[in-house]
This record gives sequence, C-alpha cells and structure tokens, in this order.
Amino acid sequence: MTSDTSLAAALAAGTVVLDGGMSNQLESAGHDLSDELWSARLLAERPEAITEAHLAYFEAGADVAITASYQATFEGFAKRGMGREQAAELLALSVEAAREAARRAAAKGVTRPLWVAASVGPYGAMLADGSEYRGRYGLSVDELADFHRPRVEVLAAARPDVLALETVPDADEARALLRVVRGLGVPAWLSYTVDGDRTRAGQPLEEAFALAADVDEVIAVGVNCCAPQDVDGAVRTAARVTGKPVVVYPNSGEAWDAGARAWDGRSSFTPEEVTGWRASGARLIGGCCRVGPEAIAGIAAALTR
Repeated sequence: MTSDTSLAAALAAGTVVLDGGMSNQLESAGHDLSDELWSARLLAERPEAITEAHLAYFEAGADVAITASYQATFEGFAKRGMGREQAAELLALSVEAAREAARRAAAKGVTRPLWVAASVGPYGAMLADGSEYRGRYGLSVDELADFHRPRVEVLAAARPDVLALETVPDADEARALLRVVRGLGVPAWLSYTVDGDRTRAGQPLEEAFALAADVDEVIAVGVNCCAPQDVDGAVRTAARVTGKPVVVYPNSGEAWDAGARAWDGRSSFTPEEVTGWRASGARLIGGCCRVGPEAIAGIAAALTR
C-alpha cells in the first residue's frame, strides 16, 4: 500500500526506515551492472527486476523505496541512442516500479505505510567516473541547475512522495538542486556524501547543511553513501544547523574503486549503530551501497526496540 500520511508527518511522529542499496540487490539476483547506466539500464531492459528489488526491501522492513533513477539522465540515455521521450518514460517508470512493489507488498500482507522516493543523483553520477565522490566539476550553479531541472521535473510529474536529492558531493550542486525543487509541489530531502566533517568537495558541513535550513520543500537533511563512522557527527551538525529531521543511509564501510568499478575492503556497518543516530536526531534511517535486505531488517528491528 502507499500511504495517505505524508512522509513529513511520519518523520514528525517518529522514525522511518529507508531501504538499502539497489545495485547490490540487483547484482545478488544475477544482473550485470558493469556499464555506465548502472541499475538504470534495467529500467529499459528488465523493469520487473527493479520492482522485485524494491519488494525485497519492503518485505525486509523498509518503509521507503528509493527509485532506480540515480544514474538515469537524459544525457546518459542519449548515449544509448534513446530520445528524450523514451528517457522521460523510463524516468517515470522508475517511480511506477516502486509503486508496484508497494502494491505487491500490501498484497503479501504488509500493512504499514509505504512511500516512494525518486532518486536524483549528482551530476557526477552521469559521468560514471567516480566524480560524484569529488565534486568540483567546473560547472557553475546555473549550469548545474540547467542539467538537473529537466529530469527533476519529469520525476516530480510522476508524483513520488518525495524527491531524494542524494549523494551530493558539493555545496554548489546543492544550491543548484535546491533552486530546481522550489515550487514543484513535491517535498525533498537533501543528502550529502561526506568525508569526515566536510563535503567531498571540502566544504564544512555546517555551511553545506545551512543551505537547506530555510527551504520549505526540504523535509530532511543529512548524509548518505559515506562511511558509517562519518555519520554521528554529521547527524548532530545537520540537526543543530537546520532544525529539520535528519536522513542517514551510509554505505557498508567498503570503499568504491572507480577505476576497477568494484568495491574494496570489509564491511563495518552494524544495524545496532542506528539507535545512537536516532538519539542524535536521525529520523529517516537506512543503508546505501552494499547494505542489503538483511541489514535493513536489522535496522527495522533495532528501531522498534
């Protein structure tokens, strides 16, 4: 089921569980994601696989599904010979695939409210060269807004419950995204990828979070696609600077090797950490890359204690 209660109202009332990584769930089901479109390729080739991945997270205890549109852009699809009309249809399909998963979850007995977050990945995700972990693309705020606006408008028109402005490495890109979402009529969360107490581009998190403090459309601010050990300080800073609910969904603790297009290292993420994040102000909690349904089930269990 989808919910008649807004996500903002749910965050005001308590804690909401996000899903985990889309790519690792698809790869565990046997899908090859070793190209520049990553999981977005399956929107065109195997949309049913996307729905099944969302369903696995809903059944594990997630309340929010983040769509497979992170790396879905008009420019990226154009490289595959797809026109703007087809690309727009695939962006809208990413929202519908998550909605269908919510319907199937309800049919299988899930009775809690479920929401859909339309993923808006950073400019660097389209480049597929790891630059979403660096920022500083050499583009102005105006140029970044022009890049993001067409797909954000298409995603908003598909009526997700919220737009997930996620894995943002640079405060300049956050400025562009916040400009684009104003007046769209769809709430959003803003989530940076960070290194310690700074954005990946090197700006202090206090300054980066402050950009969203007075933006009415933004219902949560926080971090994702970062090391678990970077979460605690970021949660406290986001809560203090913005006064908004905090969203957190870190990686497993492994590191992404952009050259090899593979993860390296060992997982350091434990579901038990989330109770501390909640105590610091986190209200929208899940996992990102390499965090699967089992870990999300652990998070959901920890948050109900």
